[in-house]
Amino acid sequence: MYRKFSHFRGPRVIKSFDPTNFIQYKLAAEEVSCAPDIVHAFADFPIADQLKRNIAARGYQAPTPIQDQAIPSVLAGRDLIGIANTGTGKTAVFLIPLIDKVWKDRHQKVLIIAPVRELAVQIRDELLAFAQGLGMYSALCIGGSNMGRQRSDLRRNPNFVIGTPGRIQDMIRSGYLRLGDFGSVVLDEADRMVDIGFIKDIRYIISLLPRVRQSLFFSATIDGKTKEILARFVTNPVTVSVKTGATAANIDQKIIKTGQTGQKIDQLHDLLIRKEFEKVLIFGRTKHGVQRLADELVRRGFKAEAIHGNKKQNQRIRILEKFKRSEIQILLATDVASRGLDIPNVSHVINYDLPESCDTYIHRIGRTGRLDKKGVALTFID
Repeated sequence: MYRKFSHFRGPRVIKSFDPTNFIQYKLAAEEVSCAPDIVHAFADFPIADQLKRNIAARGYQAPTPIQDQAIPSVLAGRDLIGIANTGTGKTAVFLIPLIDKVWKDRHQKVLIIAPVRELAVQIRDELLAFAQGLGMYSALCIGGSNMGRQRSDLRRNPNFVIGTPGRIQDMIRSGYLRLGDFGSVVLDEADRMVDIGFIKDIRYIISLLPRVRQSLFFSATIDGKTKEILARFVTNPVTVSVKTGATAANIDQKIIKTGQTGQKIDQLHDLLIRKEFEKVLIFGRTKHGVQRLADELVRRGFKAEAIHGNKKQNQRIRILEKFKRSEIQILLATDVASRGLDIPNVSHVINYDLPESCDTYIHRIGRTGRLDKKGVALTFID
């Protein structure tokens, strides 16, 4: 059933559509750098003792390469450009030193901008875990959630504001959020924000920030438009790149040739009943297609649910939490879930429908094989 392909080393932009080009796709040689050995432990960092205890309670042991290289520079107050594969622990790179910064100076305020709601929620959850017992307030500003609650949280003058570009702009224009006193700003998954059309929003937000600030910029790739944002955002930055390729080496990538019409779902069924398919993320192209597939899998006896744009925000968060806790075996999603989400222990990612681009493929399969764990990515093709 499986057919494995060797590494593809072609140019970064693929002009003709060939599904096999997605498998083991590699970055251009000039974008690849090798990650050095880890030289720090979390105990080495000059941060609050309670923060160190919270890090240990989260099960963090040795830092990942980007954490090892970048956290000291952020603690030193430097601007930073962080470039790394998805699933390498970038969220902790900015949260740990910025929590410590606020702990040492309660007047400090931090703005964190993420491209999608689910990633913003995830960052907020990580913040609450890392900052437990340190008495810090935060506000989450995302679409699809109650505006009254978000305005109330902003009135408390929180140390951290986390949100998506559109809702952050709403709060700015309605007078509930003023950026003039934010001394630290994070753009997370910056290339994704450019991809989905937030470049004007980001320019506007940057224009309202104080000129003297600490700016942290994280991206998996940096192209022309992303460089334009970068030039406006950082000053004399430290650049940390630990990318070893577009896809992680610990993800086993294969394709599955589908049979006649009507057999594709049966092929998927035969995979999902195998015991090694413990926690599976399946990507489809459309909202209706994903929901129909989820309904069919439930009819066949699988524990499965779907997230897509037709689901309310609180429904999507609830379903994601159930998947994280392994209360359901299978999560089906459109590409709303393909970027930045940290879902532990996903054993398999299945591209039931082909992705539209190499970048989409890379970010989809990045939901498995995270933090050096093994993962499997399967792609159905006709």
